[in-house]
Formats: sequence, C-alpha cells, structure tokens
Amino acid sequence: MPHSLVVNFMPKTPIYPEYLTGRHIHALFLTLVSSVDQELGDRLHGEKANKGFSLSPIQLAVSDWRLAVSADNNKPKLKKANSQPLKAKSLSWHYQEILPSTSCWWRISLLDEVLFSKLTGLWLNLNPDRAFHLGSADLYITSILGTPQSSQPWANFATYQQIYDRSSETERNITFHLATPTAFRQGKYDSPLPTRDNVFKSLCDRWNTYSEIPINPEIIEYIFPSRFEIKTEVVKNYDTHSFIGCVGEIGYRILGDASPEIIKQINALADFAMFSGIGRKTTMGMGMVRRV
Repeated sequence: MPHSLVVNFMPKTPIYPEYLTGRHIHALFLTLVSSVDQELGDRLHGEKANKGFSLSPIQLAVSDWRLAVSADNNKPKLKKANSQPLKAKSLSWHYQEILPSTSCWWRISLLDEVLFSKLTGLWLNLNPDRAFHLGSADLYITSILGTPQSSQPWANFATYQQIYDRSSETERNITFHLATPTAFRQGKYDSPLPTRDNVFKSLCDRWNTYSEIPINPEIIEYIFPSRFEIKTEVVKNYDTHSFIGCVGEIGYRILGDASPEIIKQINALADFAMFSGIGRKTTMGMGMVRRV
C-alpha cells in the first residue's frame, strides 16, 4: 500500500540554507526511522537502490510566498516564490534561512507496506516535545497527515489494487505536473527531458518492484507526448554537485488500437506517479510529480 504522508513541523531554532539540501533531508528521514527502528534505519542507509520511499524538499506552510532573511538588516521579509507561476504550483527547493517558529511541512512517500508498518510507532506515539535535528536546528513535529486533505494535495494513501481498480479503461489523456526538478539517468549522464520512455519506464519499474499486479513495459509503445509547458531548473549544491532537471506540465495521449486493459494499466501508472515520483534523486526531494 503506497502512503503519501505530510509531516507538519516547526523549527525552534533557525534552519540554515546549507542544511536544506537533498543530503540533509535524506539524513533527517533516516533519523526518524532510526528513532523507532535502528536496524531498519541502518539498512536503508546502506541500500543503493529500491529504497521504497521518496521525499520532498522542506516546504513553508505559507502558500505562495517564501520567508527569507534580508541580507540588509537581518530581518524577515516575504519574497514572491515565482514571478511567473506555472499552472499548478511548483514546490520550493531552495531558501535563505528559515526562521524559528515558521510553520513548515515535508512530504514522505512510502511504497512498501512493510516500511510503513515499521514506522507505525512514529505516527502513533507522536511526542510534540521531542526535538529532531536538521543540522543545528531543532524541529518539533506538530502533526502527520495521511489522508486526503482539501488544503494539502500531497497527503493520500491507497492499496495497489485500489489504484488499479480505480484507473480508467477509456481515458486517453494524461497530464503530469512536475513539482520539483526532474531528471533521468541515461547511460553515464542525466537527462532533464521527460520523454515518454523516461517517464513511464520509471513508473513501470517502481510499480513492478512493489506491486503484485504486474504491468508489461511494452504498453508504453501506445503513449505519445501531446503538449508540454516545461522549463529547466538548476539546483546548485543540492547533493555533491548541481542538479539539472525540469519543472512544469507535460501531457501524453494514448494512441492506436490500445485495448481497454492496456489503457487501464497506463492510467494506473499515471495515478501511481504521486506516490512513486519519477526519475533521479526522489529520496532527496527531486522528481515529485502529480497527475492533473
């Protein structure tokens, strides 16, 4: 059963920019895991592939604005997050310092039911007085959302069977919103272009890894790009080097004599995208995707 959990928290001390990178949010997740299961935390730390989870960058609860610290007078000020916002709101992946008592949220997606059950103790025994650490900052979790919310589209859950059963046998149009920079490994290098094969092979691989309902990758041959409104983004120093990905919207259409079963399988993969993410560094905040 995939779970998309939204963790609401508040820092009591400043979060400095160097601790908002992919490596540090990945380490924060492992700290949360280790707080309830040290062995599991050590195992996830050692795994190089098929980790069964994805993360978002740290987000501010203020919907359309970024809280920053003015370099001139060291006082907080609000900066517009996007001067030319896309149709669906992209998430933020870089800040100046996040100030104490700023309401923040963070998405954790779990693809493996075993992983979710191992962490049940964290959700059920939430201690608002217990501090977790992100660099030198003390973070206090205020709530964890695991069900759909009108104000929080990133919280959800469903079994793989439910995702499959609910998927359409007739819908031939698919549109994705790429909410954080997305890139794909091709040979020795990364490509920021969300081609049909890059996107749907990524989804199919993750679906077949964690679901007991197999989907044949050959169904991808019926999918063709139909529209796109994307742009490249360079995320500087997000890991050990800069990361180049794309954000925006891209549409695909199912063409040809695809059977209702094939159409259903493609739609299941598209609906699964919110949980799985696509492409590279999904465990460090990149490749967050929702169907729109």
